[in-house]
Amino acid sequence: MRKVVFALFISSLILSISLAAQVSGAPVAASAQQTIPVEQIHAGMRGVAYTVFQGIKPEAMDVEVLGVLRNVNGPKGDVILVRLHGTKVEYTGVVAGMSGSPVYIDGKLAGALAFRIGEFSKEPIAGVTPIADMLEINALDRSPAEEAVATKPAIKDVAGKTAAPGDGSSSLGSMTAGSVQGFSNYLQPIETPLVFGGFSEDTMRRFAPEFASAGIVPVMGAGSVSDVKQPEPLEPGSAVSAVLVRGDMDIEATCTVTYIDPQRLLACGHPLLQFGSVDLPMNKAQVLATLPSPLNAFKIVNTTEPAGTFVQDRHTGIMGVFNKQPEMIPVTLTINGGAGAKAKEFHYEVLNNARLSPVAIMATVFNALHGVNEYGEEITYTLNGSIDVKGFPEVALKNMFSPADGGQPAAMQAALSLGERFGRIYDNPYNAPAVEGVKLDFDLVRERRWARLESARTDVTEARPGDEIIVETVLAPYRGERSVRQIAVKIPTSASKGALHILVSDGETLDRVNRGSAAFGRKLDLASTISLLNKEHSNNRVYVSLLEADPEARVADKVMPTLPISVMNVMDGMRGNQEMVVSGESSVDETATAPLDYVVSGAELLTVTVK
Repeated sequence: MRKVVFALFISSLILSISLAAQVSGAPVAASAQQTIPVEQIHAGMRGVAYTVFQGIKPEAMDVEVLGVLRNVNGPKGDVILVRLHGTKVEYTGVVAGMSGSPVYIDGKLAGALAFRIGEFSKEPIAGVTPIADMLEINALDRSPAEEAVATKPAIKDVAGKTAAPGDGSSSLGSMTAGSVQGFSNYLQPIETPLVFGGFSEDTMRRFAPEFASAGIVPVMGAGSVSDVKQPEPLEPGSAVSAVLVRGDMDIEATCTVTYIDPQRLLACGHPLLQFGSVDLPMNKAQVLATLPSPLNAFKIVNTTEPAGTFVQDRHTGIMGVFNKQPEMIPVTLTINGGAGAKAKEFHYEVLNNARLSPVAIMATVFNALHGVNEYGEEITYTLNGSIDVKGFPEVALKNMFSPADGGQPAAMQAALSLGERFGRIYDNPYNAPAVEGVKLDFDLVRERRWARLESARTDVTEARPGDEIIVETVLAPYRGERSVRQIAVKIPTSASKGALHILVSDGETLDRVNRGSAAFGRKLDLASTISLLNKEHSNNRVYVSLLEADPEARVADKVMPTLPISVMNVMDGMRGNQEMVVSGESSVDETATAPLDYVVSGAELLTVTVK
């Protein structure tokens, strides 16, 4: 009997606390949290919102409902317009990082602060995403994150110190900026502070266009990653970070928690990138300070300990779960300075995402190479590395990078080369790649090791099938003596009579010729893509390729040279249902020098008549 009375007492106590919380407007446990539909909200209603101005504890802001804007956030996308009151918010205004702050009306959850009104608003007026729209996120698809490839427009203007989803530029057809202002100037998502920890300003300047085209406005934000423990549980109004890169370099985006139940968390009230399914670490965050500014107010944030994984990035917010570990791509990057210098190692992880992973790899590689004392403009790098894709052969990375006359720095060349390979791995319509690891080992030499292919010639102008001819090349190294290389080439016994073209070139030119056909723009499956990547040529050799004037067919990564006309006609009709390219010339033989001590650049086309 005593147990029954005690249980009734506890139930009554819990109920009374819940009711008291609703009356005061304080956030209550989301599992018991009531919501208010947008249809019941009207001008003049009062409520309260919660966000962190400093530390980890959410603070209250009074809310006054100004009205409801219908269909302004997409079809049936209503936004609740509110004015915020309170000493702090009236001083700071609506700041970046405040998006997701929960708004309660009559003790019921109405939605999340998500939009700012105007560029230099003197009043803290904001738009609220209704909670009903955010709660829909749980019902959306659960496809693997690596399959979600967003198609987002390129961002034209990259400016400011925070990140905003989508294109912030304003343009209305042929209207001029002087005659009309863009819609985004009146209602736009509250920016999400995007902190790049351990990145140089030069890195951000060089890779800003790539991040922007993927939907991120990158800046050198204020904040960092901290190893300080944060045992306090997340609650509505807490700061929370989505991690794109972590380790010796970090990229995090921070907003505010709107809703929590035992299985999930909703935040932001607008998308980070609107990628759909994602797989990003979800970390707690501590606000060091809130910086007021009429131009660019934002929260200075330290990201702290893990709390779960963000799995959805949708139009009305992002969703995280507590019982899942994110699958990031581990990267180990080693720089060997030579001459007794101690090797420097960088360990970090990047997100697994078709649009952003290649950009993150490029930026982190350049940043690591550029951020050491050994770096200089006259640097040459030799790369040995690999990309490990689950279920497929390892992608070998062997190349050499040196600054050319008027060209990119070697570190930038290395970064772009790796980003291009990553992009091709992800850019296939057949398989979702699971990249399990990347290893990069750079040896550097403190001088420019680059040579131009100045000329090439053969010792004969006519030859017979089976003959061996000599191709003589002249290489002009940077600030060095010219050198002559002789390469023996055998004319195939199957060579047809007539003109035989001889391409003398660097590896990059040869790869470009091999995939230069317009029809070769077709996307291959992942196995064929990896096979082709492993067949590509390093750029520290001189290659001699024999090209016959007979058709050649390429099916995926397989080559069938010197096809008879009858066979070519049959295969040409099969192009519609196979990954096939038919070209007018066949590569019948290929020879190369041994690896040279410098990067080779240039090409010459010679002709020999086969008798």
